[in-house]
Amino acid sequence: MKILIIEDEKELSEVIRQSLEMEAFLVETAGDYCSALDKIISFDYDCILLDIMLPGGSGLNLLQELKSMEKSDNVIIISAKDSLDDKLAGLNLGADDYLTKPFHIAELTARVKSVLRRKSFQGKNLIEIANLKLEPDERTVSIDGNTLALNRKEFDILMYMILNKNRLVNKTSLAEHVWGDYMDDWDDYEFIYSQIKNLRKKLKENSAGIEIQAVYGIGYKLAQL
Repeated sequence: MKILIIEDEKELSEVIRQSLEMEAFLVETAGDYCSALDKIISFDYDCILLDIMLPGGSGLNLLQELKSMEKSDNVIIISAKDSLDDKLAGLNLGADDYLTKPFHIAELTARVKSVLRRKSFQGKNLIEIANLKLEPDERTVSIDGNTLALNRKEFDILMYMILNKNRLVNKTSLAEHVWGDYMDDWDDYEFIYSQIKNLRKKLKENSAGIEIQAVYGIGYKLAQL
């Protein structure tokens, strides 16, 4: 899952980033209004952690931008401002949760997982499709009850494809979602092809009831057999 931290306190942002990366999330950061606006315009995120008071502008204006673009990114406001008006303003603009500073990192992580389950997984801790079961929190996959060994990126690709099972996923959106800023270090999509190839092979060898189909020149689509 891809998360954006919009927070100008560098130490806090780094602590949150490290904690979420330990939970196997892909994390990007922005420390001011302009860089945050650039990211939310250019990319989609599963969850945005948003401070209200930012250099160059208000986090509430960023929420308004997300709403005007009709984006469905989950948003948790993290702010030192604890007034009822601020909370209501944030929630009315589409925020999913509001956490007042200071807070325990463990509570923030729990709220992130809760928001993701509520919107992406309809509140479920287990996703089932055909004969495959995927547990997002535990990051485990099984086929007919047998554990399927996947590396981190293979798991991320599979979960993204399952979440978009009725859509054609293009290579660019897949790369942005699974690799984030790191995709800028690559000159082509060979890093995707390699992971997809290995994942498709593992699904086939373990008689999965799904397969990832390549759509030439565009991307991939998840299909049930």
